[in-house]
Amino acid sequence: MSRSVRTSPEGSERPLHEAYDTALLDLDGVVYAGGEAIAHAVDSLAGARADGMHLAYVTNNALRTPAAVADHLTELGIPTGAEDVITSAQAVARLISEQVPAGAKVLVIGGEGLRVALRERGLTPVDSADDDPAAVAQGYGGPDFPWGRFAEASYAVARGVPWFASNTDLTIPSGRGIAPGNGAAVEVVRIATGAEPQVAGKPLPPMHKETILRTGAKRPLVVGDRLDTDIEGACNGEVDSLLVLTGVTDGAQLLAAPPQHRPTYVDADLRGLLTGQPEVAEDGEGFRCGGWTATAGPDRLELSGDGSELDGLRALCTAAWTAAGDGTCTLDAEKALARLGL
Repeated sequence: MSRSVRTSPEGSERPLHEAYDTALLDLDGVVYAGGEAIAHAVDSLAGARADGMHLAYVTNNALRTPAAVADHLTELGIPTGAEDVITSAQAVARLISEQVPAGAKVLVIGGEGLRVALRERGLTPVDSADDDPAAVAQGYGGPDFPWGRFAEASYAVARGVPWFASNTDLTIPSGRGIAPGNGAAVEVVRIATGAEPQVAGKPLPPMHKETILRTGAKRPLVVGDRLDTDIEGACNGEVDSLLVLTGVTDGAQLLAAPPQHRPTYVDADLRGLLTGQPEVAEDGEGFRCGGWTATAGPDRLELSGDGSELDGLRALCTAAWTAAGDGTCTLDAEKALARLGL
């Protein structure tokens, strides 16, 4: 990825699954939502895999073990081994192991995925602040996680025990909508203690390091639905990214993205892996993609033409990001997005 400020989604004549050797796929909002496969995900991933692309699943959700995630994907019709799943629990366990003695006790505020990852690194999970832990590890514990576990974390952190968080995603997609994520739980402990955790998950470097170590990817493509984790993580790792619009990001958020949140490619869903990506061209009238032309007026973004909604969105992104430069676009885009049904 170029270090220069991105002002347009890129084009690719080659299908993305041929241009890159490994897809680093987020799960929630990309492959499934609420446990059910997202439309076109199963067939698209099967096609990419059949043509030789390595598929790796990279999730900030630390609740489940890699084996459990792999079993779930396999049940959905996406054959997956535990070695193909990389979690923020693994990333935070490695981060902790680099700072505490071998075999050290770690207070676990989270689910089985975090416990398994800590044991993999030779650390000993414990449940009480009174067990003399060398660190506190906090990860997503699920919607029914007991409130008292946050108190245990707070007691230990207030005593000066180093605090680590698998990730700080404030929300998580579910089959019923957007629910509180681990970041919301981290805020509980932060408010109680005034402390700040070391964070391992996307978009921070420990997660990228863990992913590359475990996959051996040479030409990776990050595929995600979140600008502030998936896309920023790709930017931090200096690799290309594909944003799919099946999760939390909508058109307005994409147009207002600051440089570190601007994806290389934009597509509706995982079918984008199997296709090339259209170029956005500048002409005398504005920025053109397909049948659409987008311009940045004095106070709003304007769109003319017709055709594919995605082509219109790509053209609008170019007008918005060009107008914003290395900042955030504040031009009114409501009418332009309404024309696209976004």
